[in-house]
Amino acid sequence: MSTPPNAGGLPEELRRTLGVPDAVMIGLGAMIGAGIFAALAPAARAAGSGLLMGLALAAVVAYCNAASSARLAARYPASGGTYVYGRERLGEFWGVLAGWGFVVGKTASCAAMALTVGSYVWPGQEHAVAVAAVVALTAVNYTGVQKSALLTRIVVAVVLAVLAAVVVAALTSGTADAARLDIGSDATVGGVLQAAGLLFFAFAGYARIATLGEEVRDPARTIPRAIPVALGVTLVVYTLVAVSVLMVLGPEGLARATAPLSEAVRAAGADWLVPVVRIGA
Repeated sequence: MSTPPNAGGLPEELRRTLGVPDAVMIGLGAMIGAGIFAALAPAARAAGSGLLMGLALAAVVAYCNAASSARLAARYPASGGTYVYGRERLGEFWGVLAGWGFVVGKTASCAAMALTVGSYVWPGQEHAVAVAAVVALTAVNYTGVQKSALLTRIVVAVVLAVLAAVVVAALTSGTADAARLDIGSDATVGGVLQAAGLLFFAFAGYARIATLGEEVRDPARTIPRAIPVALGVTLVVYTLVAVSVLMVLGPEGLARATAPLSEAVRAAGADWLVPVVRIGA
């Protein structure tokens, strides 16, 4: 049981109920989501045929950041993540600044992902769907981390199944062409860097694991193990999806796409998968 409330009415310590698989699943749920359904098209517009280079660069930056977060989480196993690390290492002001930066960034991510859900589920009513999605998930999170972890398992399983179907449909179609993966003269350093920034957005959920310092068992061991596993799985999934979509649509077609995964399966001749992709998004 958690400790009694303090004078402010808040529990002094959260319940440590999550293990490594739970933490990995929460990290996957924060990374493998609407980002992969939305980020590929603007990244392709920026990098052209250099899209995969941008993905590789984003993965390197994400790994460096994730490794730092894992070490800090092991040293300071408290709930709060970036705020705690900034406060403990640099001082109260920098902790507050880091914490607010995290909150603002996650709020923007939440809005972007909610609108992505709306654009796939009900084009033309994106804002209404986005608000409903935010309210529903907030209600689930309010019920406790165990129920959130259970829902995350379900969501991750569904999304991974949908992405696997997209990859198989694209790679086994007659329209897939490996020559579309070649890097041409349209790829520039600036474009690749811009694409890396856009694709990093899809990786950034690993920081969610670091905020579980008071909700996982043995955080000094659990969090450093969970972060690289979740990041590695995400990188493999994103690479397979990006390669398969590029082989079907090519850099130009992907850059023009408004719902890239839906258009990829349609171009692959698997129209029946389009509503499935919408559900996955």
